[in-house]
Amino acid sequence: MEPLQAILLGIIQGLTEFLPVSSSGHLVIFQHLFGLKEPELFFDISVHLGTLAAVIIFFWKEIRAIIIAILRFAGMYFKKEVSFSYIYENIDSKLALLIVVGTIPTAILGLLFHKVEDLIFSSVVLVGFMLLLTGFLLFGTRWVKKVGKGIERFSIKDALIIGLMQGIAIIPGISRSGSTIAVGLLLGLNRETAAKYSFLLSIPSILGAGVLSLKDISAYPAFTLTASLIGTFTSCIVGYSALRLLVYIVKKGRIHIFAPYCWFAGLMALMLQL
Repeated sequence: MEPLQAILLGIIQGLTEFLPVSSSGHLVIFQHLFGLKEPELFFDISVHLGTLAAVIIFFWKEIRAIIIAILRFAGMYFKKEVSFSYIYENIDSKLALLIVVGTIPTAILGLLFHKVEDLIFSSVVLVGFMLLLTGFLLFGTRWVKKVGKGIERFSIKDALIIGLMQGIAIIPGISRSGSTIAVGLLLGLNRETAAKYSFLLSIPSILGAGVLSLKDISAYPAFTLTASLIGTFTSCIVGYSALRLLVYIVKKGRIHIFAPYCWFAGLMALMLQL
């Protein structure tokens, strides 16, 4: 992979990770167009880590509050000054619990898909069909009501369903951000809560994928590692801007405007294989 290709793919990742059009799907398509016949799995995960950094920077205030709430609960619990019911009474500690619960189905599906990742990350046809599916899911949010549940009424069941959707979104072509936000809205969450939870939930899953890739790092040549570093930095910068834009669009209730693009990109992907 050439440095220019790494920069272009980093830009694509940064834009499409947060804009609900499937980053992994676009990476598969453009790697195919660039003539990269073998799936660059390490590069894919590296640029995802770049966008993970963008999430941490953007939501640092919320992440910091969650960490403080966890530490405070742990200290009070070991001193026997509080019970587990405190988790539900405190917004930040409850959000932490919901992230843990949502990560469980994602982790299970991630381990299952990890066994066939070479296959699913090299199929442009699969990407095409999944982009079409993403489009329909996004379009379905058009009729969601503005008023919805906040963290106070966010249930364990809601977290499991959204986590399951995030696990399914490992399949390239299904937008992780788009599908989890859409499912959250369809479950009755308000727009701000759906967006915030979607991106905070992505942190453990992206970290997990990065850890899994490290065991094979010695197998990658130096130019692949250099390209990955270039792509990671680029995806972080571009991703932060795209994240700000998407959060604004979600709050305005306009996430469905990305549906036509997903349908178009899906049809183009299928035409590449004709």
